[in-house]
Amino acid sequence: MKNLHYKLILVLSLSFIGCKEETESTGEETSNTNEITVTRQQFESSGMKIGTFETLEFPEIVQTTGEIDVPPENRAVINAFVGGYVKRNPLLVGDDVKKGQPLITLENPDYIEIQQQYLEVAEQLKYLKAEFDRQQTLFEEKVTSEKKFLQAESDYRRNMAMYNGLRQKLQMLNISPSLVEQGKITSEITIYSPISGSITAVDVSKGMFVTAQDRIMEIVEKEHMHLELIAFEKDVMQIKKGQEIIFKTPEGNSNSFSGEVYLVGKAIDRQSRTVLIHGHLPDSLVEKLTVGMFVEAGIVTNKTKQQALPEEAVIEQEGFSYVLHLLGEENGNYIFQKKEVRPAATYNGYKAIENTADFEANARFLTNGSFRLIGE
Repeated sequence: MKNLHYKLILVLSLSFIGCKEETESTGEETSNTNEITVTRQQFESSGMKIGTFETLEFPEIVQTTGEIDVPPENRAVINAFVGGYVKRNPLLVGDDVKKGQPLITLENPDYIEIQQQYLEVAEQLKYLKAEFDRQQTLFEEKVTSEKKFLQAESDYRRNMAMYNGLRQKLQMLNISPSLVEQGKITSEITIYSPISGSITAVDVSKGMFVTAQDRIMEIVEKEHMHLELIAFEKDVMQIKKGQEIIFKTPEGNSNSFSGEVYLVGKAIDRQSRTVLIHGHLPDSLVEKLTVGMFVEAGIVTNKTKQQALPEEAVIEQEGFSYVLHLLGEENGNYIFQKKEVRPAATYNGYKAIENTADFEANARFLTNGSFRLIGE
């Protein structure tokens, strides 16, 4: 019985010692969980850096979308006033053209008929003008009746209207009325560029018949390129002329560009509840952008100064954000503590930190290499 009592005491003692060792081990691990030691060699070989909070301006941004566009007067759609067959079409998309430069040549027998009509009316006009003058003189001398005079005047003025109309039509077709009156009739017309710019579309090919309703090509003058953005009704009150626009294009390889708000629309689209925003672009961007490009843009409505750290210094883990706070140096080693932070806005590679009051004024942090250490 005595041996049994001794054995029981021994078992209880060993169990107590085991529990005590486990508790002490867990407590030491908990106390050191948030501390990380980095040797100087590790620090230097890994290119780690230490920095402090920086006071930076963070913008308040209204997000919008839109496209690169030009004003209506800087975009020209080329049509034929009278249809015809494409005879010469030497230009391609992307070609630059000057105002007044030949674009395309069309051919059609109808052009000949218009010139013949003009010639006939022009010849008849000479006779009717002479007859009108004769009847006017006779009427003034009371030799002829008023009826004959009025008939001659009516014929002359009706013919004059036809003459002027056909003459205007020839000029619209870029056919010289003077050459037609000299008997020089052509079956071809040439269409000239109404503006200087770049060809953005060519919709015809040689031998194709185009009507007056068909678009032949489009020309865009890029000098007046601008941003045409769409903002939601709830954001309109924050947007004002002169505010900075920061935008990106899908083709821009994540590069951002800058513009400026020039006009804020006064009418709200009733279906989409949006407003058009017109933005100006610097001249340096004209050759880099293309009309019709889709853009994602932010309009800077306000700027506030905030304490921030580089994005690389703030690591997200299981829904929380952390930084490595430098506690000090021991024997050439760096001692960091993993501490939670509350990040706010992100801009230009920095994150604003809301709970800076949780740190001392000159707190230092690992600004490069945090991800690797926290991840471990």
